[in-house]
Amino acid sequence: MIHRVAVMALLAGSVAHPALAQSVAPREDIVVVGSGLAPRPGDRAFDVVAIDAERIRENASNRLESVLADVAGLQQFRRSDSRTANPTSQGISLRGIGGNAASRALLILDGVPQADPFGGWVPFPAFATDRIGLIRVTRGGGSGYFGPGALAGTVEIESAAAQAQPPLAADLAYGSRRSLDASASATLVRGAGAATLSAAYARGDGFIPTVDGSRGPADRPAPYEQFSAAARTVIAIGAQTELQANVSGFTDTRERGTASTRNRSEGADASVRLIGRGTWGWSALAYLQTRAFASQFASVNAARTVATRTLDQYNTPATGVGGRLELVAPVGQGRDLRVGADVRRVDGRTQENYTYVAGVPTRNRVAGGAALTFGLFADASAEVGDLTLTLGGRVDQWRLSDGRLREQVIATGVPLTNATFADRRGTEWTGRAGVAWTPVSAVTLRAAGYRGWRLPTLNELYRPFRVGSDATAANAALDPERLTGVDGGVSLIPGGGVTLAATVFWNRLEGAIANVTAGRGPGNFPGVGFVAAGGFYRVRQNLDAIRSTGLEVDARWDRGPWYVQASWSHVDPRVEASGAAAALDGLRPAQTPRDLVSGSLGWRKGSAVISGTVRHAARQFEDDLNTRSLAPATTLDGYLALPVTRALAVEVRGENLFDERIEAGISGANIVERATPRTLWVGFRLRG
Repeated sequence: MIHRVAVMALLAGSVAHPALAQSVAPREDIVVVGSGLAPRPGDRAFDVVAIDAERIRENASNRLESVLADVAGLQQFRRSDSRTANPTSQGISLRGIGGNAASRALLILDGVPQADPFGGWVPFPAFATDRIGLIRVTRGGGSGYFGPGALAGTVEIESAAAQAQPPLAADLAYGSRRSLDASASATLVRGAGAATLSAAYARGDGFIPTVDGSRGPADRPAPYEQFSAAARTVIAIGAQTELQANVSGFTDTRERGTASTRNRSEGADASVRLIGRGTWGWSALAYLQTRAFASQFASVNAARTVATRTLDQYNTPATGVGGRLELVAPVGQGRDLRVGADVRRVDGRTQENYTYVAGVPTRNRVAGGAALTFGLFADASAEVGDLTLTLGGRVDQWRLSDGRLREQVIATGVPLTNATFADRRGTEWTGRAGVAWTPVSAVTLRAAGYRGWRLPTLNELYRPFRVGSDATAANAALDPERLTGVDGGVSLIPGGGVTLAATVFWNRLEGAIANVTAGRGPGNFPGVGFVAAGGFYRVRQNLDAIRSTGLEVDARWDRGPWYVQASWSHVDPRVEASGAAAALDGLRPAQTPRDLVSGSLGWRKGSAVISGTVRHAARQFEDDLNTRSLAPATTLDGYLALPVTRALAVEVRGENLFDERIEAGISGANIVERATPRTLWVGFRLRG
C-alpha cells in the first residue's frame, strides 16, 4: 500500500511540470530531445544490436523478455516468462556464461540500472513495451562506461520520445485462458516542454505449469495480474540544456501452479537527469528505487495430491539510490572523450517464516545487508583514417556492510542463528579496448578486449532459499565475479538492403557464483535445515571459472515492405572447478543451451503488418551436475495488424502457435515444468 501511495504522489507531481513549460514563450531554436548524450563513436568496435520501436511493438506476447529474445544469446535463467516464472529466476545473461537469479548483463533504462537492489533479477512487468523507443544490446563485458555489472554485456533501453508518440494511444486484447492485455498513454508537447503519462494492465487465469505426465490433483493453473504506470517529463530549460524527470511504479502478482506458491512484487522509481548539449557536453543523473517482494513456497507429496507450505517470504524490502555525472570534452572532430563518476548504494533484507508443522510456521528468519559501489570512469575514441580506436576504463571501490542472518523459534523467541558478518571492501580495475577498420565502405573489421566485474547480490550473500524440494544455502564469504574476454568480427553491408554481422568470442568468468550440489535428502543440512527425500542440498560457491567460446551471427534484409531478420548464437561453455566443486569440472553451466536461434519474416505497409517469428533453444541442463536434461524447443509466433481507419487497427497475435512443449525446469523429484503453451490474442490498437 505504501508503494502505491508513493507512486500516485510521484505521478501527480510529475504531470504538473509541462504546465510550467507552457508558461515560457517557446523558442524556435529549442528542441526537446528526451534522450541521453550522443552515441559513442567507439561502439563501432563492439558487437552491438539495435531493436527499433516498430519491432518492439510487433511482438506476439507484448513482453520485454520476448522482445529481447530477438538477440540470440541474450537469455533469462529459465525459459519461462514473467507470467509464470518465479521473479527470482529472471536474471539476464549473454554469451553462455551461465546465470542464476542475479543478472550477469547490465540492464539500464534512461541511464538507471534496473536490476532488483536485493536480488539482481529484472522486474520485467515494470516495462510496458509501448513506452520504449529503442533497445541497444552490446554483447561483451567491460562496459565500465555504464557502471559495474556488465560482465557479459549491456542492454540499454531508451524511453520513447514524446515527439514520436501520438497524443492518445490505447491497446486492448483478449487472449487464451481469459487473459486481458491493456495499455494506454497520453502525450502532450507544448513549446519547450513535453510529457507522457502511461499505464498498462495484464491478467490471466494461467495454465498448469506442470506437464501432463508429472501433474496430479495438487496442480492447478497459475494466474497472474500485473499493473504498471509511468510519467515522463522533458523540459528544455535553455537552448542547450534539458531536464528529464521520470517516475514509475508497478505491481506484479503471480502463482506458481499449486496452493501456497503465490508471489507479489511491487516497486516505485524516480529519476531526474540534466543533459547539457553545448561545447562541453554533460549529464547529471540522480535516482531512487524502492522494492518489496513476497513469495510463498510449497512442497508437494510424491503422489502430487497435497501441496504443503514450506516457506513464507512475507516481505523483502529493498532500496537502491544512486547518481552519475558525465562530461564530454570538446576534443575535436573525429574524437570523443568522456569522463565521469557514478555511485550506487543498495540495502535490503528478507523476512521469512519456515519449518511448518501442521500448517503453522515454527521458525523465523531475517537476513540482509547493504552494498555500496563508487566508481570513476573514462572512455575515449578516435577516428584515424579508416580506423576507429577506442579505449575505456574504470576503477571501483566497493563495500559490503551490515550483513546479518538471524533465525529464531517463533513461539519462544529463542535464537537459533544470530550471525553478524564482517564488513568487507575492495577495489576493482576494469576496462575495454577496441579497434574497427573499414577498408571499403561495405566492410568493417573489428576486434575488442575487455574485463568486467560484478559484486555478489545481497540475496546471494545472505539468503538461503528453496525451489520445490531442493534447498540452497547462502554464502556471506562470496567474492566478486570477474570476466576477461576478447572478440573479433566483421560487419558487411553488400547492398540490396542486406546487412550481416558475425562475431567470434572467448570469455573466462573467474569466481563464477554457482549453486553447487553438496548433498541429497532426506536429512538436515547447514544453512537450510531439513531437505526431504529426493531433494538436493546446494551451497552458493565461487567456482574457479566458467570458460565460454562461441559464434554470434546477425543478419537482416529489407526490400520495400518486406524484411527478414535472423540471429544465431552458438556457445561452448565449460566449468573449471576444484575442491568441493570438483565434480563440476568440465561440465556445462546449468540452463545454458549451445544454440539459440531467432528468425523473423515480415511485411509492413502503412499501419498494416504481418510477421512470423521462429525461435529455437537447444537442449540444456537443469542442474549443475548435468544429470537432468531439458529438451530442445522450437516455437512459432505470429503477429497481424489490419487498419480499420487511419487511427484504429485490429490486432491478432499468436504465441507458440504449434503448442510446442517448452521445458523450463525439472525438480529433484523429476517433475517437469513447462513454459507458455499456445496463446492466441485478438484486440485493437488505437493511435489518435
